[in-house]
Amino acid sequence: QVRLVESGGGLVQAGGSLRLSCAASGSIFSMNAMGWYRQAPGKQRELVGTMYSGSLTNYADSVKGRFTISGDTAKNTVWLQMNSLKPEDTAVYYCKLYTDRSQYWGQGTQVTVSS
Repeated sequence: QVRLVESGGGLVQAGGSLRLSCAASGSIFSMNAMGWYRQAPGKQRELVGTMYSGSLTNYADSVKGRFTISGDTAKNTVWLQMNSLKPEDTAVYYCKLYTDRSQYWGQGTQVTVSS
């Protein structure tokens, strides 16, 4: 069974930074990609960015230049560094693991950006 645990969320003022972590454990036979998503109240879950095996990354236009995804494949851990945060970044942030066999979600971590 695969488990994803996010951490690092919290309350920050606009312009501040946070670093989220996502640690994967369990029977992970192949990690093809890890994605970060977010869901604000009353809105659909949206993709923030993805890191593929080989460390290629892509980002939503709304976070380009402010957010950075990095990872340590040996530790099955991925980070989301968020800088220059804006109130509109307020959401629950989720990581999602893509493997050859299935896809797995974490439980989410709340990020609140005050103006």
